[in-house]
Formats: sequence, structure tokens, C-alpha cells
Amino acid sequence: MRKAVLSLLALMMGAATAGCGIFGGSSEEPGDLQVYSARHYDLEEAFVEFEKETGLKVDFLFAEDADLLKRLETEGEQSPADLYITVDAGNLWAAKQAGVLEETKSRVLDKAVPARYRDADGAWYGLALRARTVVYNPDNVDPSEFDTENTYAGLGDPKWQGRLCMRDSTEAYTQSLVAALMETYGRDEAKAIVQSWLDNDVDIMSNDILLLEAVDAGTCDVALVNHYYLARELDDNPDLNVKLFWASQDGPGVQMNLSGGGVVATSDDKADAQKLLEWLATDGQKDFVGDNHEYPVNPDVKPDPVIAAFGPFSSMPIDAEAYGRLNADALDLLEEVGYE
Repeated sequence: MRKAVLSLLALMMGAATAGCGIFGGSSEEPGDLQVYSARHYDLEEAFVEFEKETGLKVDFLFAEDADLLKRLETEGEQSPADLYITVDAGNLWAAKQAGVLEETKSRVLDKAVPARYRDADGAWYGLALRARTVVYNPDNVDPSEFDTENTYAGLGDPKWQGRLCMRDSTEAYTQSLVAALMETYGRDEAKAIVQSWLDNDVDIMSNDILLLEAVDAGTCDVALVNHYYLARELDDNPDLNVKLFWASQDGPGVQMNLSGGGVVATSDDKADAQKLLEWLATDGQKDFVGDNHEYPVNPDVKPDPVIAAFGPFSSMPIDAEAYGRLNADALDLLEEVGYE
């Protein structure tokens, strides 16, 4: 009864606030599992398959990572949530620090998810990988123009004056990129890199689709985006005049992030929540990552053909602790230089 009442109230409240939404199960008859998810695109097929295979119904509450974490902390023992899914490794780390995730012991998960993509104590597991890298308009840019050792810093070269587009500072992708630069190069150098972008009159936009549209139209020559946004656009328009360039391949590699999840510590159905997490990392891995063109964490699952065509690349290590620990410093840095 507690689960049913709280699930219904939480889902109804979530649907009415903060751009949240639900699917799966029913608002009149809550599902067996309640998922708080910041990953709000192309989930339907994966979870429909899970429901078919297990008979368990899944309900969702969608919101931004930080908002969902705050909600879990506020709800405490009364939270209806069973599983928390995020789109940023720093938020996974923060959720563990806040004590809202159960330390899950699972041989299935340990086998499916390489150690570098999961918490050592089993509080969270990565499910999908995304790269934040350079895209460019091939009519206006020769890829030989990019700095192959530190491509991100290279975008501060005066030759890119008035030619750059980037994401706004409120987005976790931007914050974790800056945190990664701080961890790799130190705060002073990271600050100089961001300042150099501003000195080049970077055009800051609210989402990656706008960035791709601007590059395609020639409004911007170069942008930083998550790779899967380009893959999704190419699905709809194979003639899109945008190419991908893997950043910093002669240096530390392209910056990566994780979408992942963990069992909520206050869940009253931890066993089924763990079953869902295990399924997402194994039988459901292809469906979970494929529709959104993310890279699978499970080494037994191949990338889909669109992103496989982007070719191989080297990457920076994903440091969830650094992304989370340095998040506030990254925000301060962005504010200091006036990056909005």
C-alpha cells in the first residue's frame, strides 16, 4: 500500500513539474518498479522488452540529474524509487556520496560492466558511453587545422575567432568537460582554455541539436557535441554537412562520460531493481544503447553501424569522483570567466 500510494503521488507530481513525464505501467495502477531517470530519450523499446521478458511493469519519473538526486534525498525513507538512472558520471558519484544508492553485489553486473565503468563498492554501474568531441563543417574546415594533441585547448587559437559554437554552462556535459580538463591539466590551465573560447567569441547555445544545425548551415564552423546527437541526425539526414573529429588523439584522448544507474537504498523491491539493472547491462544492453547510438559498456555488445562508422578512438579515463568532486569548482570557473 505504501508503495502504491507513494508511487502514484510521486509520478503525478513529477508529471506536473520540472518537465517530467512517465510511461510504462499506469497512473491508476503503479508499476512494479519505479525508475527515476535523467535519461529521457529512446528508452521505450528496451523497457517494453524487459516487461515482456519478466512480466514486471516499469514506471518512470523524468527530470534532470541534480533534481532527481535532490528529490531522493528529500523523500528519504518515503521515496517510491527503486532505480536511479543518470546521464553523468559525476552525478553517480554524488548519489553514492549522498547515501541514496544501495551497494549491490552482482556477479552478472561485475562480468558485464568493466571495472573502469562501475563503482568499486557496487553502488552504481555504467550502462552507456558518450564522447564529447568536435564536429565541423567540411566546406569550411580542413581537419588538419585541429590540434591533435589537445584539441579542446586548440579551439582557443585565434584562427577559430567567430567560428565556434558550444553548449551552455547549465548543462552537465559542459560541467563535466570542464571538470575533466581541470583534472587533466589543472585549474589554471583549464581556466585559460575556457577563457580562450570566450576570447574567440564562442556562440553559446542551449542544446546539441542547435549546435549541429548551426554547423550544417555554416553559421558555425566547429562545435563540441556528444557523438550520439550527430548519429541521430545522420539517421534522419544522411546528407547532413557535418563531420566528426576525435579530439586529442595524440594527447589524453577524447573526453567521455557515462550514463548509468544504481539501486535506490530505500527501495522496497531491491531484488527486482537489481534484476532490471542486470538486464540493462546484458540482454537489454543493445536496445538500451542502440536507439540512442551510445557506445555499450558491455564488451560483448558491438556498437551500432552508424557510430561504428565514426572509427576507433582513444579516450580520457572516466573519473566519476573527479567529475563529481570538481563539479562545484567547474561551475565557479565558468562563472569567473563569464561563460554562460
